Amino acid sequence: MLLLGRLLPLCLLSLYGCMCQDHDDHPPAMFLAGPLTNNGEPSKEADPFDCSHPIPPGSWQYFESLQSRGVTHFKVPLSWAHLLPTGRSSQPQQAVVACYQTLLKQLLDAGLQPLVVLHGSTVPEVLRSRYGGWESKELKEMFQQYAEFVFREFGQMSDSWVTLSILDELRDAELQNALDAHSSVYRRYHQLCNNTFSSFCFSRSHQSDKNRNNLQTSCLTTYCKTWSNFANMTSSERDTFLSELFPNGFQWATSSESFKVEGGWLEGGKGETIWDRFGHENKVFDNQTADLACDSYHKVDYDVYLLRGLHVNTYQFSISWARIFPSGFNDSHSKKGALYYDKLIDALIESGIQPVVTLYHWDLPQALQDKGGWTSAFIVEVFKDYADFCFSRFGDKVKTWNTFSSPWVVSHAGYGTGEHPPGVKDYVEASYQATHNMLKAHAEAWHVYNDKYRKTQGGEVGIALNSDWVEPMDPSRPEDIAAADCYLQFMLGWFAHPIFVNGDYPATLKTQIEQKINKCPLSVPARLPVFTPEERQRIKGTADFFGLNHYTSRLVSHSDGGCTPGPQGVGDFQAHVDPSWPSTASDWIYSAPWGLRRLLNYISTEYLTVTKVPIRITGNGMPTDYSGDTLNDTQRVQYMNSYINEALKAIFEDGVHLQRFTVQSLMDGFEGQQGYSQRFGLHHVNFEDPNRSRTPKQSAYFYAQVIKQNGFGSNKVPVFRGEKIQLSRRPTALSPSEVPSKSKVVWEKFSHQSNFQRKMYHYGTFPQGFSWGVSSSAYQIEGAWNTDGKGPSIWDTFTQKPGSIPANANGDVACDSYNRLEEDLYMLRALKVKSYRFSLSWSRIFPDGQRASLNQKGVDYYNRLIDGLLGYNITPMVILYHWDLPQDLQNLGGWDNVDMINIFNEYCDFCFATFGDRVKFWMTFNEPHTIAWSGYGLGKIPPNVKNPGVAPYRVAHNLIKAHATVYHTYDDKYRKTQGGLVSIALNADWVEPEDVNVPHEVVAADRALQFQLGWFAHPIFKTGDYPDAMKWQVGNKSELQDLPETRLPSFTEEEKNSIKGTADMFCVNHYTTKIVGHVAAWLSPPSYESDRDMTETEEPNSPTTAIDGQRAVAWGLRRLLNWIKEEYGDPDIYMTENGVATDNNVDDTDRVFYYKTYIDEALKAHNLDGVKVKGYIAMSLMDSFEWLSGYTVNFGLHYVNFEDPNRPRTPKCSAFYYHKILKDNGFPLPDEEKVLHGEFPEAFNWSTSSSAYQIEGGWRADGKGLSIWDLFSHTPEKTYDGHNGDIGCDSYNKIDEDVEVLKKLKVTHYRFSVSWPRVLPDGTNNHINEAGLNYYQRLLDALEAANIQPQLTLYHWDLPLALQKVGGWENETIVQRFRDYADVLFSRLGNRVKFWITLNEPWIVANLGYGYGSFAPGIVGKQYIATHNLIKAHAEAWHLYNDKYRATQGGLISITINSEWAEPRNPHKQEDVDAANRFMQFFIGWFAHPIFNGDYPKVMKTIIRQRSLAAGLPESRLPEFTPEEIKRIKGTHDFFGLNFYFAVLAFGYTPGDLQDYDSDRAVATMPDRTWLDTGSDWLKMTPFGLRKILKFIKDEYGNPPIYITENGVSERGAVDLNDVHRTYFYENYINQALKAVVLDGVDLRGYTAWSLMDNIEWAAGYSERFGLFFVNRSDPALPRIPKSSASRYTTIINCNGFPDPALGPHECLNLESAAVPVLPPNMVEFLGLKLTPHDAEVGLYVIFAFLLVAALGMIFVVYQLLKTRKNSKAALAETVKLERM
Repeated sequence: MLLLGRLLPLCLLSLYGCMCQDHDDHPPAMFLAGPLTNNGEPSKEADPFDCSHPIPPGSWQYFESLQSRGVTHFKVPLSWAHLLPTGRSSQPQQAVVACYQTLLKQLLDAGLQPLVVLHGSTVPEVLRSRYGGWESKELKEMFQQYAEFVFREFGQMSDSWVTLSILDELRDAELQNALDAHSSVYRRYHQLCNNTFSSFCFSRSHQSDKNRNNLQTSCLTTYCKTWSNFANMTSSERDTFLSELFPNGFQWATSSESFKVEGGWLEGGKGETIWDRFGHENKVFDNQTADLACDSYHKVDYDVYLLRGLHVNTYQFSISWARIFPSGFNDSHSKKGALYYDKLIDALIESGIQPVVTLYHWDLPQALQDKGGWTSAFIVEVFKDYADFCFSRFGDKVKTWNTFSSPWVVSHAGYGTGEHPPGVKDYVEASYQATHNMLKAHAEAWHVYNDKYRKTQGGEVGIALNSDWVEPMDPSRPEDIAAADCYLQFMLGWFAHPIFVNGDYPATLKTQIEQKINKCPLSVPARLPVFTPEERQRIKGTADFFGLNHYTSRLVSHSDGGCTPGPQGVGDFQAHVDPSWPSTASDWIYSAPWGLRRLLNYISTEYLTVTKVPIRITGNGMPTDYSGDTLNDTQRVQYMNSYINEALKAIFEDGVHLQRFTVQSLMDGFEGQQGYSQRFGLHHVNFEDPNRSRTPKQSAYFYAQVIKQNGFGSNKVPVFRGEKIQLSRRPTALSPSEVPSKSKVVWEKFSHQSNFQRKMYHYGTFPQGFSWGVSSSAYQIEGAWNTDGKGPSIWDTFTQKPGSIPANANGDVACDSYNRLEEDLYMLRALKVKSYRFSLSWSRIFPDGQRASLNQKGVDYYNRLIDGLLGYNITPMVILYHWDLPQDLQNLGGWDNVDMINIFNEYCDFCFATFGDRVKFWMTFNEPHTIAWSGYGLGKIPPNVKNPGVAPYRVAHNLIKAHATVYHTYDDKYRKTQGGLVSIALNADWVEPEDVNVPHEVVAADRALQFQLGWFAHPIFKTGDYPDAMKWQVGNKSELQDLPETRLPSFTEEEKNSIKGTADMFCVNHYTTKIVGHVAAWLSPPSYESDRDMTETEEPNSPTTAIDGQRAVAWGLRRLLNWIKEEYGDPDIYMTENGVATDNNVDDTDRVFYYKTYIDEALKAHNLDGVKVKGYIAMSLMDSFEWLSGYTVNFGLHYVNFEDPNRPRTPKCSAFYYHKILKDNGFPLPDEEKVLHGEFPEAFNWSTSSSAYQIEGGWRADGKGLSIWDLFSHTPEKTYDGHNGDIGCDSYNKIDEDVEVLKKLKVTHYRFSVSWPRVLPDGTNNHINEAGLNYYQRLLDALEAANIQPQLTLYHWDLPLALQKVGGWENETIVQRFRDYADVLFSRLGNRVKFWITLNEPWIVANLGYGYGSFAPGIVGKQYIATHNLIKAHAEAWHLYNDKYRATQGGLISITINSEWAEPRNPHKQEDVDAANRFMQFFIGWFAHPIFNGDYPKVMKTIIRQRSLAAGLPESRLPEFTPEEIKRIKGTHDFFGLNFYFAVLAFGYTPGDLQDYDSDRAVATMPDRTWLDTGSDWLKMTPFGLRKILKFIKDEYGNPPIYITENGVSERGAVDLNDVHRTYFYENYINQALKAVVLDGVDLRGYTAWSLMDNIEWAAGYSERFGLFFVNRSDPALPRIPKSSASRYTTIINCNGFPDPALGPHECLNLESAAVPVLPPNMVEFLGLKLTPHDAEVGLYVIFAFLLVAALGMIFVVYQLLKTRKNSKAALAETVKLERM
């Protein structure tokens, strides 16, 4: 062994270069010198040179001298420890690598051949500590990896190698392992010699060229030729980066797949797919499913938003077969599924993105798989039908189709290995049969398109095939080359050869299988189906392009697979990966970019030489782990950079016809078996967030840059230089404002509006060219506070002082926009705004504020920003100063120093000169009021000067003069050549007087505006001077304060002339509205605040925001804009800031509402009031540093994670909503708001309604028993103000009056209820109260006489109190009691009543009466039990009528169910969609489902049971129906009675452990802020909801006949008979009902208005009034007086709908004069006269006075008569007496 150790170095040395030459040649003699030492020349004592120091000087001259003396080779020992300090080949020390490369190059340049020694024998310490010495087998493997690394890095520079040297100290096992290591390296060197992975063997000698030529001439297959064409490349040549551009028109795409992103697995009737089943069977990582995935089904706008940000021109997505045809067959078409894809396709095209649609990406409908799936022949025809539908439905807009994507995966993993669904493990037959059928299905789809659609649609159909690239494991072995070829044929050729070559499988594939069948007769490993000649002909050429999905490469070796099924067994090959290839999160994807270029060349030669079609890369990408820094995905960036560049090489250098590159994928998704553990996305999806928020990764920004440049060359993107903006002409001279100003007409016009008028939403659009934008400011977003020469600002100084800002926050980094310009541009592209308002950082351009300190890097940043904006046609709107004064200038006094005027002008002059060729919209200052008052008065913001009485006025004075100076600089020097506009951005709240009817309050409001807005606007837009209101106030205050002069500075006449007119447009920032009142403020200390003499409070009825005192008062904006129009001569107005502060939630509903309402008010101002609103800027683009609030509140359309150093930006809901407003240019009238003209069916029932307790009164009359409402209303604090129904409307005594108003309404029906205790006083049929029954019989008589049909409700909440005392609806005996009661009414009244309602709104009875306790009988927590008995009682009453009375009476009987309609609060969020669905099932479904479908809704049963058991209860709190009860209840209806009033926005919440109805439902609700208010807090006008719930009932309950049995609206407060809101309500709700009939096919039979007259509204008493007729409760006669709405309702009834006005006046509009006498607004009848209430009241008093006078007069007359009579009698007696005498 010792001898071996001494001989081994010689043996190893003699083997050098043996594989790089012909074996017949003899190697030349070697004359060797070296090695070099660290000291220079060779020396026995010195250590060999190891590149730990620079190469010794003079070495090159030394090498030349050796060569001149005949030396041929020079020994170069390498240092393993220095090259790989960690021992890993993936982590080399690049400086050492470069050093050795330089040394070898010097030797070659000097004519010496290097003899490279890989290593001595001493093990590097880092490896010894880990593996030990040479006795370790692991060390041998590490040495082999090291050797491969050396060959790769230096192989092209040396022919001669020594593996190991100096082995004397090795013994026994150590020496043997060293020998084994040498042998392994020797063999590996042989393999690498001809391998394209390291083709250095062919680069340096004549012998290499011969070897290469022999290799090329021996290649007969396309694969071998392609491979050999690249075999001579060195790794350096192979990896050389190509800096060129892709061809013009190149398609840049990204992609997604339906089952990976859509979610919505049960939405819209979608069928189950094999992936749904696979996930639900817990066969996916961590038991994850695709049920929700990315929620793309609800997030079309979100996904297209990302695509706009990426700037792709193409988006490839797949259609879910089961979403279109739930069963897979065309007879199961889902309209909602097709509508989803319509919406997606339309959104793409609207954004300039071409859709590429894949028909099938792995998600087979489970129903088809149950019939055999792709192994059954029937599926070919079924797929053809599916494709036919897609072509016909979407083909007018989709011009590129993939039939299949990666069908090899389907065959291999789905039907071969069973790793994917459907999980079939049959590589003998099923896999091949699946391929066979997919090929035929593809061909049939192609022919369908070719024959039926190509001519008219002009599109293309292809297929996307996946394939690896492969290299032979040992290039010297022909069998490995053949195995590599076989690999490709078994993967790519299996599908490509039939389609692109000859219609049949590759010969290699067929031959290999035949050989295996012959070899394995007892266990056949494969059965390949055979195409008929007709099938081959039909398949051949069925592609218009070659789609390629490529991700990785393989090394392939020949291996006898025996009789093992599967491609490797049948194909006799084994696949490997090179350990040096970078790995990914997937164990099958390794990064080998050069494989793509070779594969493209192979495809081009193998498949496209005959059929000349282009190649399109339809998928390329790599996954990362869901861990660590998921957003900073540098590995993906490197992967994309390399692969895209290889595609560029294939085009540019190889001539491959490649048209598209598609990055897989748009966003993270459900990655099959791996679930969400692997991420392919360019966008991160937070799967733990129900919003499924999407955030761009760094790879998204990188890809956007590649697209922008169209590759990697210096593509100069053309920059839009900006258009000159026309200056609107304004009056040049305006008179000064009066006190109060004439603009007080705004209060006169608007402040008397009713809430209904104020909130009425206006639909319309802004004019074309309207400027939509977003905003930011330098300090808030840029960060980089001291980077690249920027100087400190006053905000830097202030925020860096501890305690200044919450959490000591500052803008040092902020959003890091200085370093993340592309990320900001991404957001702006995605929003598609027309303008971007930003500010320049003065101290970034001039660090000390002065011209001499110019910082070019700061200028360069703004140049890049401006050019980037213009490159995407976004107009820059630049603010020159947004509060961040250079600190050096503040040290000079800041804005309190008059010198600042010229300093600021110099800064602005530079900006105009530098940026003005591209910037056409300038603002000098942003909110100078804030600068002056908050900065120099209150001292709250920098520079924190607290001098409230004087400094604000001085500062404002300087700001105004500085602005004017800058304006003139632009006007004089730049306007003519640059053509821009200059203005100033002023902030203003709207102010509303405390009492608009009090003059001095209006004066105070006007004064408030003059002190805030007029302070700056009056000088600039009017006279050049301050408003008189200010001058008067400050002057008088100053004099009262005994000051020698006013604290308000004065302008000279010259200054006034210079200032006035120095704005080309009016820029205003607005956020909120305040309520202002007059007050005499304190004189001391002097202050701007007290100068105003006013109080200021919040508008109390508007929503709060995250900032105290800044409520969202949308209507104030319209008034402010009108005030500006009136006050400043009708200028062009730009809203330059408007937004709201919220919390950190991306689901920012409050911000959506804010924009929805505020922008609409701006639209009203423009369209209705003629205000010249020219633009709107939302505040702000993204969350940022919010001044004194730091990062505690957020205004952004994009969420910024300030905890993450990458500052990732995530779009919020408001971003998508704002984009929609931009896209629509406002709020165009939606279809649901458009009036439908037409008629209801001929026999349509028109009705109005009441209920017994609410109108009858007579609560103890004629033997009536007590009801639960009698007791409830007589219980203190149960009803409003103690109101009760003792008298009600006294209908018990006013049948004639009630029927008379019904006749006036022209209704065909009247719905009323019977009072159970009036007929059965104790609730039982033991005693029937005939007097009570007689009332209803008389009512029916009167109705019959009036030809009005009765609709009788058996129970409308007024349960006999006697029954409640024994449990009421909690006691099951009530079922029989109710049946008995119904029997009495059926028998006694049924001969005249043909329309019966068993129960009215049982949800109210159960939930309010027995759940919340807010209605009688006031029970809490028993709603489920009460409901159970209510439903059974209804069923028994129905069966009673059906069995006993229907045959003779012929009536209808059913139940009236009330329900709200629920819309998801965020319609783009599955959680909210689920909440809305759950809300409906817990509401309408609670009662309707048992009656119409049988049993309670499944979701109710499941949830309540789970929560009950989780709480430790033995059973569900929801009672269960027996099977017999279910059967008896189901079908107990003749129609669907619906009471509907309003809709809600629903969203889910986590309920906690509380066991009640609300917690079971786990749904919270809220109204949309734009919905009109009514007289009831719970009721908002939502007409659309009626149509939607009617359609819901049709779809959910089998299209039953529907009667709307209640619908109406309330008012409260002062009586106004001109109830315009109710007229609006009925017109719109009834029109929605008409739409349901005409457009949706709803079987609606009747409509009932609630209510006939004002009555007691239960717990609300008489405070809320729903009636068409006003009941004057101050008159004991309780007269019924018609409201305006009664006339409108009568007209609708008379017309049976809505006649089309375009056809002229319809005769139905001419009502009979006696129909309904409708009085003018605010008029009442008095003694036959129409008078105002005031006049009537005066008249009443006058008459009363006359009556009083008359009465007194009569008394006097009677007294006089009596007195006269007495006197007469005395006189007569005296006369008689005298006569007698």
